[in-house]
Amino acid sequence: MKRRGIFSKLNNWIIYILLTSAVAGVVVASVVLINYLRKEEIKRIELFATTIKYQQNEIIEDPMTLDLILQINKTNNTIPVIVTDKNKKPLGIDFQRNIPEEIQNDPQKMQALINKMAGSYSPIELQMPDGNNQYVYYTNSNLLNNLRYSPYILGLLILAYIFFSFWFLRTIKKTDEGYVWAGLAKETAHQIGTPLSSMIGWIEILRMENENSEGVKEIENDINRLKTISERFSKIGSVPELNDLNINETIQQNYDYLKSRISRKVSFMLILPKEQILIPHSRILLSWVIENIVKNAVDAMRGEGRLEIELYEKSKNIVIDIKDSGSGMTRAQARNAFKAGYSTKKRGWGLGLSLAKRVIKEYHRGDIKIAQTEIGVGTTFRITMRNS
Repeated sequence: MKRRGIFSKLNNWIIYILLTSAVAGVVVASVVLINYLRKEEIKRIELFATTIKYQQNEIIEDPMTLDLILQINKTNNTIPVIVTDKNKKPLGIDFQRNIPEEIQNDPQKMQALINKMAGSYSPIELQMPDGNNQYVYYTNSNLLNNLRYSPYILGLLILAYIFFSFWFLRTIKKTDEGYVWAGLAKETAHQIGTPLSSMIGWIEILRMENENSEGVKEIENDINRLKTISERFSKIGSVPELNDLNINETIQQNYDYLKSRISRKVSFMLILPKEQILIPHSRILLSWVIENIVKNAVDAMRGEGRLEIELYEKSKNIVIDIKDSGSGMTRAQARNAFKAGYSTKKRGWGLGLSLAKRVIKEYHRGDIKIAQTEIGVGTTFRITMRNS
């Protein structure tokens, strides 16, 4: 189990690294693309500035050259451009491109836009023959501005999709596991029922031969216990009926049965409140949960030690603590203790605590956890249920 856990963690790290690399790759590729588009826009503006200067410095007689210059100017229908003098004063509407009309008609807004453009890119200086140099201010097109945040948005969307996929697959896996274990429990109950019916018939025959036989009584007690176990397993996977019962009595009955069957080297104690506590629960299933934890505790103590069950009220909750002086658990063992299929025993199926968690959380709307554990000191299991 430990080796499988190491490989599982290693595989998880590999998956995380691959996913992170994929997201980072998408973001980097998007950033590279945007930088390329930004450089292309700068080249277009430099060409646009060259045509502006050429128009003012030369008398163009060739119709084809003039047409080419006009075509270059017209191609810029996305990048905002304002040509100014050395004092940042706009030269006129013919020296502007892609500026909203409300800004063109407001000198203050126009000046604010020119200052903003200067903060984005250094203006292109046009050397004029008369010494009155002109300056071409520009900024990103709306398309490039919108694309600027796209790598991060895309990365977040990919991460959200990945996390949702993991959550969805994990939910399906848990649901499938639940059906598998529930089916296994019901099949176990069915298989137990067949020889159990035969044993009930044989016990009746033995009773007729010697009604007061001590052996017959003990066998009858064990048969009744098998009937209880079969009933417990048959209830797994179906919604049990919860009745308002005295939980003190439920735990007392469980304690009395277990005390007579565990090693005498185990100091077994029960601490109950004096007043009765009525709480909706299934006596059969709750007893099975406690019995399962107690048996695990006895195994952890190797049949010798101290075991204590304590029932008490805390706020609006009923708490059942089951403490042992066993070998304790590591953090990894405590974290995986309730996972289906996980077991620290060589021959364990990892079924008991998984089903116990299902009984408490899904059927009784409570909680079960390892409240405390320490290697060589012991473990405390805590069951919490609402007292209303």
